[in-house]
Amino acid sequence: MDYEIFELGDVLLQSGAILPQAFLAYKTYGTLNANKDNVIIFPTSFGDQHYQNEWLIGANKALNPEKYFIIIPNMLGNGLSSSPSNTASPFEKANFPNVTIFDNVALQHRLITERFGINQIALATGWSMGAIQAFQWGASYPDMVERLAPFAGTAKTWPHNAVLIEGIRAALQADAAWNKGVYTAPPEVGLRTLGRVYASWGFSQAFYREERFKELGYSSLSDFISQFWEGSFIHSDANDLLAMMWTWQHSDISKNPIYGGDFTLALHSIKARTVVMPVRTDLYFTPEDSEYETKHIPNATFRPIESIWGHLAGFGLNPADTDFIDCTLKELLEKNETRT
Repeated sequence: MDYEIFELGDVLLQSGAILPQAFLAYKTYGTLNANKDNVIIFPTSFGDQHYQNEWLIGANKALNPEKYFIIIPNMLGNGLSSSPSNTASPFEKANFPNVTIFDNVALQHRLITERFGINQIALATGWSMGAIQAFQWGASYPDMVERLAPFAGTAKTWPHNAVLIEGIRAALQADAAWNKGVYTAPPEVGLRTLGRVYASWGFSQAFYREERFKELGYSSLSDFISQFWEGSFIHSDANDLLAMMWTWQHSDISKNPIYGGDFTLALHSIKARTVVMPVRTDLYFTPEDSEYETKHIPNATFRPIESIWGHLAGFGLNPADTDFIDCTLKELLEKNETRT
């Protein structure tokens, strides 16, 4: 096991439900300095686990473990932290309670304060749902987060984004083997279909037109869809995916006791020096939504990733996009912190 577990005990969720004996799986990279101010928090995204964030960590990168103490907390529902697949009765499988982004970040806050005694974060960053969690860090703990760099992700799930989630959820639940979440064998048809539905959203039209999937080693569009997209979900637990879909679809950094649903206030309350990096061709975390949000964050810069790799420009697949993200993070980390 290449990660650690932080036991949370019985946790009261935003929904009012109690998640018993909850826990976070996390991995750290580097060493916490004496002042405990070299901390970077880098949450995971939908369907991902900590190792899938490691492409952005390295001695020659902005997220340099020789300089920073990098914490990757695994999101609730991802199969390593508390999830439908690893929770005991009566909250196992489809009975797992609904978890919000606010819940995730509140528990991550417990992790870094209770386990490490950290009260200052040099940078909160993340991709996709990881970006939403980074935004939530900036809104929930504005005096704690110095820098914020969400990429290919927004501060809430906008309506068109929710349409994608409806589609992939329906594809999975249409498999009779899913059996309302009480399955004895994985609903393989549903998992494969989910991947095929997602295939039209994850990359841009230009990506497919130019057959850029060949740069990833696939000889044909058919091979790419069956191997890359079906392969992305076939080994996942269906109930875990559905739990994360619920979290994703209901994401909004203002829907909590702090802001009472006032989205503009939540954005305006972020004090961190912020760089928002949408992907110009992202089909569901759109640059238009990101630009709107950036305008309401006091100390924020809008810096789109000019790429035809769509949403997955933020997943470390295309070297040019990775360099853009890494260089932007380096620039942000090298600047002295100012507050407005």
